[in-house]
Amino acid sequence: MCHRRLPVKQRLKIRDQHNTAPTRKSNHMDGGREMSKPYQNLIPYLYEGVYVVDKKRRIVFWNEGSERITGYKASEVINSHCHQNILQHVDENGKHLCLEGCPLQHTLDTGVIHEAHVFLKHKEGYRIPVTVKSIPIHDDDHRIVAAIEVFTDERFQRDIYNENIELKDKLKTDPLTKIANRHFFDFHLTQRMEEAKRFNRPFGVLVFDIDHFKKINDTHGHLVGDEMLKIVAQSLVSNVQRTDTISRWGGEEFVGVMDIDNINDLHKVAERLRNLVKQSTYKLDDGQVISVTISIGGTLYQPDEDSSTLMDRADRNMYASKSKGRDQSTIT
Repeated sequence: MCHRRLPVKQRLKIRDQHNTAPTRKSNHMDGGREMSKPYQNLIPYLYEGVYVVDKKRRIVFWNEGSERITGYKASEVINSHCHQNILQHVDENGKHLCLEGCPLQHTLDTGVIHEAHVFLKHKEGYRIPVTVKSIPIHDDDHRIVAAIEVFTDERFQRDIYNENIELKDKLKTDPLTKIANRHFFDFHLTQRMEEAKRFNRPFGVLVFDIDHFKKINDTHGHLVGDEMLKIVAQSLVSNVQRTDTISRWGGEEFVGVMDIDNINDLHKVAERLRNLVKQSTYKLDDGQVISVTISIGGTLYQPDEDSSTLMDRADRNMYASKSKGRDQSTIT
C-alpha cells in the first residue's frame, strides 16, 4: 500500500498565533480538530497520522489519520501535552521516549528533521509499530515555533492489519481475539514443516503464556480478562513480520510460527514482543490501569522432527521461563 509522505526538505512557515491578532478560522472543524489556514497545506497528507505541537509540546492540531491509527479523537488530545500519558512512545526495548529521546523534542531543540521507528500505545492499550518523522515549523523570522510529527502505521505497510495470512475463513479465526485459532495454527505449521523439508527453509516457533492470568480473572472478572486477551493478541499480531503467524492456542496461551533461521534472532524477537506486551495496558472503569506480562518459550525446527516434538520443546522452554520467575523468554 502506497502512502504519500511529506517531502524531506519541506519547511512550513506559520505565524505564532499567540503573538498576533486572532486568525479567522476556516470551516474545517470536527470535534476539536481545528483547521486554521496554515494547516490546510497538510490536507494531501492526511491519510497518515499528522499532529502539530507548539514549543511546549502542547498539541494544537490532530488530523483524521491520527484518530484512525491511535483511536484518540482530536477533542480528546487538543491542548494537552504529547508527553502526558497519551501515545507513550517506546522503543523496541520498552524504553519510554516521551521524557528522554523524544523525536519531536529533538526537532524543536535543533531544527533538524528526525525519523525514528517507535511503538505508540493505542487508546485501547495495545502497542502499534510506527515510523515517525518530526519536522520543524518556523515563523517569518526563521525561529522554530512548533513541530509536526507524521507517523505511518507499519501494520498497513505490511498489510498485516487486514490480512494476517488472508484469514478469510471464520472457522480459522478465534472469535474473541479475531486472530488465527489453533485449527489454523496446526494447518499452517504442517505446511511450514513441509516447506522446510522441501526447500530448506528453517523457521522457529514461540509459545506465549500470560503470567498470573487467573488472578486477573479472579480480581477483575472474566470480562476484563477477555479485554486483556484481546490486548495481548493485538500487541503480538501487530508487531511481527508479514511472513510470521500468531495464533491463539487456547486459554491464555498464544503461539507463533516465525520466519527466522537462527536462535539469536528468535530470541531478539521474543524479547521485543515480551517488552511490548509488558508496556500495553487496560484502563478499568474506576480509572485503575492494569497490565500483564508474558512468559515465552521458543525453539527452531529441526529437520525431520514431527510437530509434537517441536511444540513439546517450545512448551518446555515456556515453562522454564515460568519457573525462573516469569516475564522472560527461554529459547533453545
